[in-house]
Order: sequence, then C-alpha cells, then structure tokens
Amino acid sequence: MTPPRGGAPKRASSSKRGGAPKGSAPKRGGAGKGAAKGTAPKRGASSARGATPARGAASKGAAPKRGAAPKSAGGRAAKPLSPAAQKAVAAKKERHAAASVRNADKPGARRRPGRGVMPGDQAGQRAARGLGGDQVEGRQAVRELLLAGTRRVREIYVAEEQEDNEVLQDIVDLALDLKVPVREVTRTRLLSFARTEAPQGVLARAAELPEYELHDLARARTVAGAPPFLLAVDGVTDPGNLGALLRSAECAGVSGIVLPKHRAVHITPTVTKAAAGAIEYLPMTLVGGLPNAINELKAAGVWVIGLDMGGDTDLFDLEVADQAVCLVMGAEGKGLSRLVRERCDAVAGIPLIGQLASLNVAAAGALACFEVTRRRLATAR
Repeated sequence: MTPPRGGAPKRASSSKRGGAPKGSAPKRGGAGKGAAKGTAPKRGASSARGATPARGAASKGAAPKRGAAPKSAGGRAAKPLSPAAQKAVAAKKERHAAASVRNADKPGARRRPGRGVMPGDQAGQRAARGLGGDQVEGRQAVRELLLAGTRRVREIYVAEEQEDNEVLQDIVDLALDLKVPVREVTRTRLLSFARTEAPQGVLARAAELPEYELHDLARARTVAGAPPFLLAVDGVTDPGNLGALLRSAECAGVSGIVLPKHRAVHITPTVTKAAAGAIEYLPMTLVGGLPNAINELKAAGVWVIGLDMGGDTDLFDLEVADQAVCLVMGAEGKGLSRLVRERCDAVAGIPLIGQLASLNVAAAGALACFEVTRRRLATAR
C-alpha cells in the first residue's frame, strides 16, 4: 500500500541515484544516506564516513589559523595584561628610549621611529631636509627662541619636580604671553624626547630655521651698519663645536653663516643647545658646494679669508677686516680642503707660542671673529 502523499516510508529507503525520498528534501549541506527517519541533518554536519564537510564549515575542535589571536569563550580578545605588567612594560620602553644614544646629532643620521619621538612629531622620524633647528633644548636656548620671535613655536615640554629659577620662570611666562602650550611631563619622559644628554629639564618644538640666499647675505650689512661679515664652515662635523662657533660669531657681530649641504653637521638639538640661542639671530644659507659659493662671494666683492694653521699670513695682520669679508673655518683635524684653500683670497694663521700645534675650531673661530670686530671698531673711532 502506498503511503499518503508527502509521508515518510516505514523503512529508510534509498532514493534514485542519491536523490532524497519523495516529498522530504534534506537541508542544504545534509547527506541522505544514513539520515534519521523523517529528519534532515543539521547544516554543516558531515555525511557518511569519509565525506568532506561543506566549504567554510569548521569541524569541532579544529585548530585556529596560524597567526590568529586566541579568543575566550565569549568571542572577545584574550585578557589584557594586569596593571602591574603594563607598568613594567612601559618602564622598560622608557629605559630603552632614554638609553638610546642621541644619534640624530650625527650628519645624515635618522632616529628610529617610536623611540623618543614626541606625539605628532612626524618630522622627528625623518632626517631634516633643510637647516633643521625644529627641536630646541636647554633653558637659555628655549628662552631666546621665545624672545626672538622669528619663527613659530608649537609647544614646550617642561620636566616636573625640578628646581625653579629665573630662566625657567621666564620661559613659562613668555609661553603664556605668546599662547604657546606648555606641557609638564616626568623627567624620564622628557629625557626620552630629548636628543641631547642634558636638556636642562626643558625643550621646545618649533618651525625649522628659515634659509636665506647666498647673494642676499653677500649684500646685507651688519646690525651696526658695517659691511657684510660672513662665516663659512668647511666640513665641521662636531655639533658641539659648531654650536660654540655660532655663539661666538653672533656675539662678534657676524651677519651671516654659510653651511655646506654635505659632509657637515647642520642645526641639530646639540647645536642649538651649545649655541645658547645664537641661531635665532644669525641668518644662514645652505650651499651645494663651498668652492662654488666662494667664487660667488668673490664676484660680489667679498674678501674670502681661510683660517688654517699653515696660513701664509698672520691673522693679526689682516688688512681687509674692515671691508666685506668672509672667514672660512676648516674641519677638525683636517683643516681646509684643497679646493676651498685654492679659492680663498688669502689663508691666515694664528701664531701659537705654546707646545700644542693647533686650536679647537670653536676657539680659533672665536679668536678670528673678534679680531675682525676689533679692527672694525678701531676703524670706526
């Protein structure tokens, strides 16, 4: 007797060529053979032994994909670190950042991103393309940055729990007047931002120093109205020496600085700190090659005097000091390069009476700058 239409047969019968019994189609992904009477297997369940599960269906207890984050029963991420563990990890990162030597002061060096880079400081993750000077460290340098007002100051970081003094109070007061944000951070965090060994508890982020054209510096007179007084450096790579040289040059009345783009240090945080604010008052230019720049200066009527211990004339006999002049300082130990020496109008030396054969480039530069200033003052009287 034929069962009613749509009813299940009393026995599990095979359908034709794997088809389902009449009127009872299994659900998608289910298997007909061996299915329970009148029921369809669950979605994603395996059919007969040896059958392959449906695409995308994971078998029970299957291993997670490689690289997948472990999840808890609720489907959320694994339990985060405890507060003590988080504090230990943060302290370790700060120690590593503070212990990293300030490699940014080396010519062409780059800081590794994520170490000692302040929030939003994308410029700290790449080498400066121009003069630099966007990070200023040291109390005197930051105060002069605010007093000069020649470039925009973005923010100032001050270490907490440090002894207050007049310079630090001036920095805070000037920042408030200029509406510059002042952020107080821990000393450890400030050291992780710093690129010098002793930032004196304060640093500032500002716009890079503006660049000037060489021909403009060759025509610009000094603050006192005297003819142009320029200072060029040939291969000086020590940032401390360059900073000290710039400080002496500004005090002596130098009207412009000529820096080569290659094989010489630019305005790094160490330079700004050693210069103690002098970079804010010295117009500077970057030149592709110093020999070509010397030719351009000579064409503009500027006397170019190299300074080297093997000079053919005495610095104290320099007769062109009261005219438009550019002093060229050589590198530490090497002195002037051959091409620069050949293009100078004269090479002057400093008479040394003692046993040592040379002076530090910063000391020699200071002596030469003030010798030019002395002659100019004597001529003006």
